[in-house]
Amino acid sequence: MSVLVVAELKEGELKKVSKELVSVARKISDKVYALLINGNDDNASELFTAGADIVIKNSVSEYSPEGYANITETIAREKGVSVILIPHGIRGKDFAGRLAVQYKASLLADIVEISGSIDSLELRKPIYSGKAYANIKVASPAVITVRPNSQDIISHSGPETIEASNAEEGTVRARLSEEDVSSGGSKLQLTDASIIVSGGRGIKGPETWPLLQSLCDILGAALGASRAAVDAGWIAHSHQVGQTGKTVSPNCYIACGISGAVQHLAGMGSSKVIVAINKDAEAPIFKVATYGIVDDLFVMVPALTDECKKVLA
Repeated sequence: MSVLVVAELKEGELKKVSKELVSVARKISDKVYALLINGNDDNASELFTAGADIVIKNSVSEYSPEGYANITETIAREKGVSVILIPHGIRGKDFAGRLAVQYKASLLADIVEISGSIDSLELRKPIYSGKAYANIKVASPAVITVRPNSQDIISHSGPETIEASNAEEGTVRARLSEEDVSSGGSKLQLTDASIIVSGGRGIKGPETWPLLQSLCDILGAALGASRAAVDAGWIAHSHQVGQTGKTVSPNCYIACGISGAVQHLAGMGSSKVIVAINKDAEAPIFKVATYGIVDDLFVMVPALTDECKKVLA
């Protein structure tokens, strides 16, 4: 039994989550295929070093949910794969359900842990806005979307084969007409970032964002925000982390002036390390924080930025 990973690119670069999925596929199967749409040999090489046996290249003129689902289904049937892994992002969520119906497979979304064997998978996902986790056992065939930054990348060496596929998009009735990737100064998209610096009501106004952006620039982090900051009109909704914003799982989440309402925790509670900076020692964010700093963010953030410059600049 084999696994097919649908790789995802951003501006021609392989997204980190694609390598995460190839590595986790290697843990549950001895045969790992990776579907690379509109990618190049460098992208394929990265997939090989993360665990792929065979990279299957295909090309399309532009993204469409029907086209991606049809191409993936065709290749999955040709190879007889039992499990299909897809990044849990905007595109993955867009076509995974359609693919599961066509492939007559179970659909499991926003998974953060995968273990077991390919014919008896054990999955884990957050439920009830991140307040609990569900442990799920599923038999193949299955289509699974996996949350970015939730899996380890493990180096692999072995046979490397690139195949070309002529699988067609088929009938396409909906295509991407426009994509808004504006980020208001952030260098990274939230869901891709391994480090996120977020601000909340405690930043007191939109003029404070450059303070947090400076820390982002040093750390190579993305800029996030709480709902309170977004609702106040201090920053665009594209930066919002939480139940009504984006769900993220970075290696490090730095919360500045964020109280830690349950809606916000639902979007970032699975972060590996949480650093909270808040003047209120009773703020709920400290209950989930790995490290808590009870102090004024306007003092601590510049100090933290200066120290990071000394180490990283």
